[in-house]
Amino acid sequence: MHQKRLSAPTSWPITRKTHEWVTKPSSGPHSKEKCVPLLIILRDMLKLGDNAREIRRILSEGQILVDGVIRKDHRFPIGIFDIVSIPARKRHYRVLLDPKGRFILHPTKDSDLKLCKIGNKTTIKGGAVQLNLNDGSNIIASDEYKPGDSVVLKLPQREIAKHLERKPGNLAMVIGGKHSGEIGSIKEVKEIRSSQPNMVTIEGETEFEVIEDYVFVIGTKKPEIDLGVGK
Repeated sequence: MHQKRLSAPTSWPITRKTHEWVTKPSSGPHSKEKCVPLLIILRDMLKLGDNAREIRRILSEGQILVDGVIRKDHRFPIGIFDIVSIPARKRHYRVLLDPKGRFILHPTKDSDLKLCKIGNKTTIKGGAVQLNLNDGSNIIASDEYKPGDSVVLKLPQREIAKHLERKPGNLAMVIGGKHSGEIGSIKEVKEIRSSQPNMVTIEGETEFEVIEDYVFVIGTKKPEIDLGVGK
């Protein structure tokens, strides 16, 4: 149920030495290394309560939505580009990463749009194509979509509003490594014929290479969602 603060992922924006323990995320749509518990979002980042008891009360009253769905589990895992909403205050926040790879919240007005990366696709019964998205959800689509591409979803119905290919010229955000949080254009996708991961060259303020898992396509010439940049 808990874990020590000192060994918590560095992406969690928490103090390390004020207390010994911190809430551990429950199993769900994001892996432990790529998420932060909803409790930390509400208590430590949004300051909606002073302690876990106050946050659990807020959640039990159905006051918090994640991607348009009421969530009452204080351990619910929150990941990159998830939308945390407080309808009573008319506030909506998109989860992003800062240059040090820590989770931050960006106030947003387009809370009905969410960006997801296609991790894999499978053919299910009846020959339909199922896209497996980075937030743990699945969606039925056509065969034109490829792993590594991104889709813009309309919330809460989770319908595909736009398809963003991982190809040269499109805009991408880096979500891991020392360039975490940086945005730039894809210059080249290098397929490595070995067990090593494919590499992607990004042109931003500087030119650099990252592994393909760290590349998240966010638009063509400008971001398709409100990121506070490229407007």
